[in-house]
Amino acid sequence: MYEGFLPINKEDMLERGWTQPDFVYVSGDAYVDHSSFGPAIISRVLEAHGYKVAMLPQPDWNNPESVTEFGEPRLGFLVSSGNMDSMVNHYTVAKKHRKTDAYTPGGVMGKRPDRATTVYCNLIRKTYKHTPIIIGGIEASLRRLSHYDYWSDSIRRSVLLDSGADLISYGMGEHSIVEIADALNSGLAVKDITWIPGTVYKTRSEDDIYDAVRLPDFLEIKESKKKYAESFAIQYRNTDPISAKRVYECYDGAMFVVQNPPSLPLTEMEMDDVYALPFMRAWHPIYDKDGGIPAFGEIKESITQARGCFGECNFCAITMHQGRIVQARSHESVLKEAKDITSDPEFKGYIFDIGGPTAEFRGPACGKQLSKGACVNKKCLWPEPCKNLKVDHSDYVKMLREVRSLPGVKKVFVRSGFRFDYLMADPNKEFLREICKYHVSGQMRVAPEHVSDNVLKEMGKPGVSVYNSFVKEFEKINKELGLNQYIVPYLMSSHPGSRLKDAITLAEYIRDMGYIPEQVQDFYPTPGTVSTAMYYTGLNPLTMEEVYVPKNPHEKAMQRALIQYRKPENYELVKEALLKEHREDLIGFGPECLIRPRKPQEDASGGRRPEKKHEVTGRKGQGRSDVRHDSHRSGNLNSERADTRKTSRGGNKKKIIR
Repeated sequence: MYEGFLPINKEDMLERGWTQPDFVYVSGDAYVDHSSFGPAIISRVLEAHGYKVAMLPQPDWNNPESVTEFGEPRLGFLVSSGNMDSMVNHYTVAKKHRKTDAYTPGGVMGKRPDRATTVYCNLIRKTYKHTPIIIGGIEASLRRLSHYDYWSDSIRRSVLLDSGADLISYGMGEHSIVEIADALNSGLAVKDITWIPGTVYKTRSEDDIYDAVRLPDFLEIKESKKKYAESFAIQYRNTDPISAKRVYECYDGAMFVVQNPPSLPLTEMEMDDVYALPFMRAWHPIYDKDGGIPAFGEIKESITQARGCFGECNFCAITMHQGRIVQARSHESVLKEAKDITSDPEFKGYIFDIGGPTAEFRGPACGKQLSKGACVNKKCLWPEPCKNLKVDHSDYVKMLREVRSLPGVKKVFVRSGFRFDYLMADPNKEFLREICKYHVSGQMRVAPEHVSDNVLKEMGKPGVSVYNSFVKEFEKINKELGLNQYIVPYLMSSHPGSRLKDAITLAEYIRDMGYIPEQVQDFYPTPGTVSTAMYYTGLNPLTMEEVYVPKNPHEKAMQRALIQYRKPENYELVKEALLKEHREDLIGFGPECLIRPRKPQEDASGGRRPEKKHEVTGRKGQGRSDVRHDSHRSGNLNSERADTRKTSRGGNKKKIIR
């Protein structure tokens, strides 16, 4: 038996003196017992409430016997695809297979199936016909009702129906999973567990559904994109644990899938209790021979201080998963974890992050959120900060100071990213000064995502003038500190609302910055976001206004290429885009030009280039997307974008802020 870890096989279970587990947790990830991994949190929470949980990571989905390792659990199976949606894990935005899986030993791809939650549940049902199955994690959470599926380009049913599971524990599941366990333990049949916040259940009796809003039927939203947009808008406006109503939808006139309101946010004490659970803070030793779990990397020396986000970007699923009410840990809890990190013999003095979905958010956006909920039809930061927004960085600054003063800590980085619009709304710029002086090493990552106000509007991001003001403040402070540091902007191509002219505006802005991003992120239409609803319907579901959506692969390739217009292989695509938009003024030898004219049959380096290669070279720009993900956005069940982008500064050109 591996001391401290939960059992991963029957031998481990028997050595603990168990004859039967209460729950078997089936996960698409390898077993990492750390608070940044959803299965670890849920299993440790259940353990703390007296339940016996066995872990079954990455079973062989081609072999029904693989889910019988522990026999039938006393109360049920828990199933999750893991920290990432299995389809995002497997495919780029171009729908090409990825080569590695960071949540698998040695980064090997292929250890989990596509649509892992559904496949695992179907596998369990082949052997255990009546054992309760509860699904959770990001994949189940964002597919809890009917949804647009980018990979099949179709509307799919709730994952509850396709998987054959009994319940979904959606969002951050600490509250709901304990209530489910207690209900099952009391002898209740799983079909009768219909009242728990943060769950989704199915029923054939509409009469039993009370105080609820009926969504358009499944057949309606399959046939009408407008109905789909209307349905999504109702779902989106019912994501707050205080104000949300129960919502449900009908399938084939007989089956109803019912979503209860979200679980209440954790209190500070509850957050502290979760992160004080006896995690081993390591991958299971059986993976040592394979080189461990790549995703664990810097997560091992990073700290999640909060979850939830009131930033509410349209392309982000956090609102539908973690919610808009920020929940934070106490300073004592964060310091305790920091001390645990510094006591590790392998610790080199660097804490790579103290953050969350947004690094510096430390509590609810305003005083009324915990009593009345987040505003249904108003955002906290967009189009401009709400007058009731509490803008205060002092508590986060204090926390950073406390951690960096610990013995053995050489530097504390902030890599979660922070909201520059929230920062600019704070008249006290001490936070930015502290970040520049102590928590940045040459480059600061921020996410304007675009610079065209047409696109930023559809993203739910502030206008470019706010970003420009931030850049000026950043440069001013660095000059005062005598530091030579740069901003690394995260940029996105082909988001709904982005036309070629907007992509050209972005290219001009990049030209004036003086350096080119080495990687570009295409918009990825994943379930649970406003932007994905726009992508599918051509409508903004929150306003029902029409939105232009770039879907043609060649146009998307041109938009990508414009962000990296200096790359020789992008020349033909950039030229085509400029000519199409009648921007010949950007082709030439002047300082404002993006590309130079070429002589016939001449490549970018001045050599001869065969004509047949024109089209091939042009289409290379379609490439793969860059999916950024980090542990803090994941919380216990979510995942977002991986911080893998790099930039290179172009020559000695001075940065110009437009």
